[in-house]
Order: sequence, then C-alpha cells, then structure tokens
Amino acid sequence: MSSHPSAPARPSASAWPVVLCWVAVALDGFDLVVLGAVIPTLLSTGALGFTESSVTLAATLGLVGVGLGAVAVGPLTDRFGRRRALIACIAWFSVTTLLIAVAPNPTVFTTLRFLAGLGLGACLPTALAYMSEHARAGRGGSAVTRMMTGYHVGAVLTALLALLLVGRLGWESMFVVGGVAGLAVVPLMWAKLPESEAFLAARAARDAGEAAAKPEPTSAVVKGGYLRISLGLWVASFMGLLLVYGLNTWLPTIMEAADYSISAGVGLLLALNVGAVLGLVVAGSVADARGTKPVVLAWFGIAAVFLALLSIRMDSTVLVYAAVTLAGVFVFSAQVLVYAFVGHLYPPEIRGTALGLAAGVGRVGAIVGPSLGGALVAAGLAYPWGFYIFALAAVLAVVALAVVPAHGPAARTGRPAAARR
Repeated sequence: MSSHPSAPARPSASAWPVVLCWVAVALDGFDLVVLGAVIPTLLSTGALGFTESSVTLAATLGLVGVGLGAVAVGPLTDRFGRRRALIACIAWFSVTTLLIAVAPNPTVFTTLRFLAGLGLGACLPTALAYMSEHARAGRGGSAVTRMMTGYHVGAVLTALLALLLVGRLGWESMFVVGGVAGLAVVPLMWAKLPESEAFLAARAARDAGEAAAKPEPTSAVVKGGYLRISLGLWVASFMGLLLVYGLNTWLPTIMEAADYSISAGVGLLLALNVGAVLGLVVAGSVADARGTKPVVLAWFGIAAVFLALLSIRMDSTVLVYAAVTLAGVFVFSAQVLVYAFVGHLYPPEIRGTALGLAAGVGRVGAIVGPSLGGALVAAGLAYPWGFYIFALAAVLAVVALAVVPAHGPAARTGRPAAARR
C-alpha cells in the first residue's frame, strides 16, 4: 500500500488516531456551549454594544457557518485526504476563535464567529469519516459513538470552565482558551495522525489507473441507488439535530412551564447530557452486534416514547430525572448512529462527501430546533406541546430511515459499500 508523503505510517495498534479524533470532536463540543456561556455577560455589561438582536444574529450566523463548512469539506477531504483536512479545519477554527477575543464591535465578532463556524462544521464530518475507516471491521458503530462522547464531554468541560473564568477574566477568556487549545493540538496532529488507510488505498487505485476502482464523482451521493439512501439519512440527521439543539436550548424553560423549579430544570439539562454520554457508550456496541439500521430505528422510536412521556407531569423527582436521563440516552446516540450509518453505507471514495452533506443538512435542524422551541415558548405552548413536537420529530426520523436499505450499493472497486453481517 502506498503511503502519504507527509503522513507517518500508521502503526496498527496506535491509539493516536482515536485520541486525536476524540480531541477534535471535543473542540466541536466547545462550540456547542461557548457562546451561550458568554451571552449573559455580553448583554448585562453591554460589551461591544451587543443587544439581544445582534447576539441572536451572531448565534444564528455561527450555526450557518457550521452547516456550510460541513457541506463544503466533503469533496475536499475525499480529494486531499482526511488528515490534511482535519488539521486545516482545527487550525482555521483556532485562529478565528482566538481573534474573537479582540473583536472591536458586534459586526467583527459575528463575522469571525461565522468564519470559525466554517472550520468547526468541517471538523466533525472529517473526523467521522476518518474514524469510520480507522475502526476494525465490524466495529464502526462503537468507534464513532465513543468518539462522539468527546462532543458532550467538551461541552460539559467548557460550561464548567465558563463558571471559573468569565466572572474573573471576562468573556474574552473563553475564546482565548478555545483558540489556544486548538492551536496546541495542531502540531501534535501533524506529528502523530496518519492518513486514513482506506483513503490511501482508494487514491493508489485511482493513480494506478484501475478503471474498476475509479472513485465515484461527488454527484454519486445523489444518483442511482444512493439517492434514496441520502434523502432518508438527511431527513434523519435534520430531525436528530433538531432534537439535540432544541432540547439543550429549551428543556429548562419547558420544565419551568410544567411547574418544575428553575433549579430542577437546570439539573434536568445536566441529566439529559449525562444520559447522552451513557447512551453513546452503549449504542455503538449494540449497533455493531445487531446491525446499524435496526438499532438506529429502535433508538429513535424509544426516544419518541420517552419524549412523549415527559409531557406528563410527574410528582416523583426520581421518575422525572430517570425519564429525562433515558430520553438523553436515546435521543443523542440516535443522532450519532445516523452518522455511523452514513459511514456504513458509502464507499471511501465518496464517504467524506456523504458525511459532510448529512452533517450540513443536520445543522439546518440545529437552527430550526431552537427557533421552533422559542416560538412555542413565546406562544405559551411550550408545555406540553414542545414534547409532542419533539416526539414527532423522532417519529419522522424513524419513517425516513425505514426506507433506507441496511446495506449500500456495491462500490466500483467491487467491494461492498458496507461490511456485510
């Protein structure tokens, strides 16, 4: 097998790819909460002249950047490799995030937030493509879900860090920490992260002029047998991130509307994310053992049940915490299993593009979820209708995935697009 000229050879037992991809996803988790952590300070102090409308614009354009970055990186990572794309994404995100700390006004802040979003959005699908190809045969589901625990661990650590830093050092300190942390990872990745062997094999076959192994064009993601697969996965990804971001944004407010205390609402948000980490640890192993399609269908279906149950006012604290934790177990890992399913269905030649498009469409759901929740809150319908609508989103994901086959069309190399079980 040919090797990448700038990438060290991959030792079969090396833990570096697993560790470094986990760290890359943890940096994405930083983005999940960092703006929310500093918004109260920006508004209460009038920093840079921010208002509620300008903060909302910054938050929205940041998510737009994330979605565009996810879509744009797919063809690039399929052409130039996972390693270079991932390192470039982290470097870009880190520099632009660091610059946010010295932004002189809301316009520059928002522009930099959008630019940082491009790098962050590109980071996740690239890391997913890498990890799905690095995993041992039959272990792709657990490799992807365990990597994604970094997303939630990063979010939790960033929230805790905000409690320590913002009041003492100002809101700027959070962006300094995020930028410096990313830049510290870049040289380590350059030294220790090898190129994906699946990508190298596909490129070597292409360079050798083997017609049977010629990579499919990017358009193949929406042509022939892949069209139905892509549409189903895009709908599921949209619904999954609608749930993730909608619940993370509005769960405390919805629970307050159900006459739970504010402190209980915040505690339930923590329980939701603890459930997310637990679910990610379990879901991948179950998917590897039972098959990705039946497990992701079951996970979204069970998530719908628990979300609907939350519409019932519970007097028992133990019961409500258990219900929210279990909702977190299934909601968050169901979304990640969609990514694992994408990696399972497409050949290496177009896998990066497929993951980028799925993540990009999902990011639209990440914008719609909080907006929908906010509209329900403003209309006084957050409880119980918020949970009904979230449960419906999970059901729609089940319907979309039901039409996706368990295995993808055969790649042109003659290898199956997904490992047969």
